[in-house]
Amino acid sequence: MIRPLDVATSVLTTAWRLGSGARVGRLGKRPLRRLELYEFEACPYCRKVREALSILDLEALIYPCPKGGPTYRPQVRKLGGREMFPYLVDPNVGRAMYESDDIVAHLFAEYGGGRVPIALGAGVLTDLSSSLAGLPRLGGGARYRSARPPVELLELYSFEASPFCRLVREALCELELPYRLHNVAAGSPGRDAFVERSGRMMVPWLSDPNTGVELFESADIVAYLEGTYAL
Repeated sequence: MIRPLDVATSVLTTAWRLGSGARVGRLGKRPLRRLELYEFEACPYCRKVREALSILDLEALIYPCPKGGPTYRPQVRKLGGREMFPYLVDPNVGRAMYESDDIVAHLFAEYGGGRVPIALGAGVLTDLSSSLAGLPRLGGGARYRSARPPVELLELYSFEASPFCRLVREALCELELPYRLHNVAAGSPGRDAFVERSGRMMVPWLSDPNTGVELFESADIVAYLEGTYAL
């Protein structure tokens, strides 16, 4: 897709969700161990969970499960019995679950103020909005493209509502590249540490320990991922 069109359609996705996931909400206790999320970028139900992670300022290990992906979809079937997404593993409480509404409710109960915000708790209206939000991207982040897996997890600083971060997450998903997600939405307590590490408050920011490369700018990151990992 042409770059300006890529950006414009990603902005539309954010607009459809009224910027949900752009700002941190009320935070509760912090998990001692990282959450694990099996998902794929184009999935409207996965989008709801990613928004919750941004609002609650939670880090997670992301295992992309695009259609046709050879690694993590079979792993989800082995773990939970079905290839259904999203699938969350919370090692802090010994729970693993399907169903986006159940996952969102769990996250806000354990790591937030307990109450799910209306943008995520409106039932069928939330599902419809999330589904419509994905239409402008024409299935970006839905299907696997052959890639070489990294030895070590990549790291991505991001937040769900950013249209530029979305383009990077789509590439990571299509190439089935697992990564450590650091959410730094507006109001995130982690922003100061991020600026200290990267030098400025700008996302997306990718760090690849396999090559030592660190990059801002979504176009540069996507080009790097394609050149380094795509086959």
